Amino acid sequence: MMTECNARELDFQALGSREVTARFDGGAITSDAGGLLLREVEAKTGIIRRLAACFTDHRDPELVEHPVYELLAQRIFALALGYEDLNDHDTLRHDPLLAVLVGKTDPTGQDRRCPRDRGKSLAGKSTLNRLELTPAGAEQKSRYKKIVARHAEIEAFFVEMFLSFPPRPPEEIVLDLDATDDPIHGHQLGRFFHGYYDGYCYLPLYIFCGEFLLCAKLRPADIDGAAGSVKQLTKIVARIRRVWPKVRIIVRGDSGFCREDLMRWCEENRVDYVLGLARNARLQRILGGAVSKLKCNEVENWYR
Repeated sequence: MMTECNARELDFQALGSREVTARFDGGAITSDAGGLLLREVEAKTGIIRRLAACFTDHRDPELVEHPVYELLAQRIFALALGYEDLNDHDTLRHDPLLAVLVGKTDPTGQDRRCPRDRGKSLAGKSTLNRLELTPAGAEQKSRYKKIVARHAEIEAFFVEMFLSFPPRPPEEIVLDLDATDDPIHGHQLGRFFHGYYDGYCYLPLYIFCGEFLLCAKLRPADIDGAAGSVKQLTKIVARIRRVWPKVRIIVRGDSGFCREDLMRWCEENRVDYVLGLARNARLQRILGGAVSKLKCNEVENWYR
């Protein structure tokens, strides 16, 4: 049996001379108003709109209510606001604020074509699922999944965005390489146990330049952390040098990237590198005296 609530006000203990009252006539209220700042960023930079240009939409234009740009904006803004699961969008599709962020002219969804969709201004989880899982070979004759991501263009998109922001070419840039765990809680394809992270995960490769993401490559966890880094650097460095031919490039990474092929590639392509070196008994024996002296100097400098 449903509980029937008749109270329109709730009185709580007063705070000094102030009354504390709860009421239920506030209308549509949101705790995600900070998303409006993200909307302003998108309006000035057009990042999501440029990303949408990397997709091919084979759907019938006359039947489309949620263009690719709006689907991407809905998913990206929701992620930024902490809604990671696609299932969240069965509730979020009713959210007028998210509809405003996406750019819907009817944020309450009252003008939807189908009567059963009215009041739902945004796409549900099924539509977004088709966006994310469309195979590369999909075409107009495909039954459900028809929005094809052109992966090579998406990879290039990150570098192009980075190159478009500095007002003038920098003298030097540092490309940071890193591999980290992306925990898996089901039986997804490519699921492996990683001893270092003590769990089942993916092991994506990331390349950053400062705060700019240049590469995010999803990989299984049963590979070397540096796998594929030379291939990605080859593409990224070539594109950067076409725009900034005189920039000095430094590659930086921990000991997981101290690999012969990576260092050889850097030396052959005029790229400097700073890589960690895993500690081992022989290295400690060779550098023992120097390391001890260095530590003593650090202590002396600290006391000064």
